[in-house]
Amino acid sequence: MADHSLPVLRWADPPDGPMLVLLDQRRLPTAEVEVVCTDVPGLVAAIQSLAVRGAPLLGIAGAYGIALAAARGYDVGEAARSLTAARPTAVNLAYGVERAVAAHRAVGGDGPAAAAAALAEARALHREDAVASDRMAELGLELLGELLPGGGYRLLTHCNTGALVSGGHGTAFAVVRAAHRAGELRRLWVDETRPLLQGARLTAWEAAREEMSYAVLADAAAGSLFAAGEVDAVLIGADRISADGSVANKVGSYPLAVLARHHGVPFVVVAPVSTVDAEAADAGAIPIEQRPGHEVTDIGPGVPVAPVGAQAYNPAFDVTPAELVTAIVTERGVVAPVNGGNLTAVCSGSPGVGAGKGDGMMKA
Repeated sequence: MADHSLPVLRWADPPDGPMLVLLDQRRLPTAEVEVVCTDVPGLVAAIQSLAVRGAPLLGIAGAYGIALAAARGYDVGEAARSLTAARPTAVNLAYGVERAVAAHRAVGGDGPAAAAAALAEARALHREDAVASDRMAELGLELLGELLPGGGYRLLTHCNTGALVSGGHGTAFAVVRAAHRAGELRRLWVDETRPLLQGARLTAWEAAREEMSYAVLADAAAGSLFAAGEVDAVLIGADRISADGSVANKVGSYPLAVLARHHGVPFVVVAPVSTVDAEAADAGAIPIEQRPGHEVTDIGPGVPVAPVGAQAYNPAFDVTPAELVTAIVTERGVVAPVNGGNLTAVCSGSPGVGAGKGDGMMKA
């Protein structure tokens, strides 16, 4: 498989001033084009319109956004507030912003040295996410081997969790990719992920580039797949994980967890520790972003599928309670069973703690 012909995110520093350049995910899979952000309002607009998306990548983008503000002489504090508010559920965004702000503040002042420190921190976060992605892929593949001896996995995924959301190969999709490259992936089932079709547009695009055996299905068809015994495990990412192990992810994830429990199928979440919000005690403390109704009532710009004036309910995320999650795979280890104590024990450990057969696998 060839790498993306255009990077998902890159920093550029031409003579007329630095900029953040993004692969426009709204245009995939039909076109690979870039969005250029020369200021924080432009980056906020790109984040809110989903030109750039995915929890880990939002953290990276947020850090680079602070570096952009500092380099161009904008108010870093105001930039931090507007970036953090752009997508309220994805805690990684605030995490990336806070890291870059802390690096900028540590130098002091608003000069070139402080701007350089913020940029260095953004680049460090970018590198760290790539390393975390590789480690989660390794640990996730080990976990699948323990849960499903024999290989030949038929895996169901929801939304998009590959290289388009990460500094590396992704979260849940990185595990799928590892299984595929190990010759252990029989079939990837790709939920279309209504209303914006991140599965059909983005995950299928990445699966095709990896030459995986995959099939796209309507979200509502997942139940019949489970009933037919065609799903061995569900792998999803996360946008925020509360302290008790409740998982906020793209809307439609919770019904999959219920189906998986009913049919005795493992339901696995793959996310870096930066997605864990220790300040959110439980599901009730996770803010759920409500998106515009036209995303549901229109299939595309100016193409309605509902009567004019129809009201829409369009939460971007739902929350799966910890008791429905088989395991959470992080770069520091695997949390299983999922509860607050085990989550804290793994997330407070050092990066690279073993999982499965090592110390990172918390067992009751």
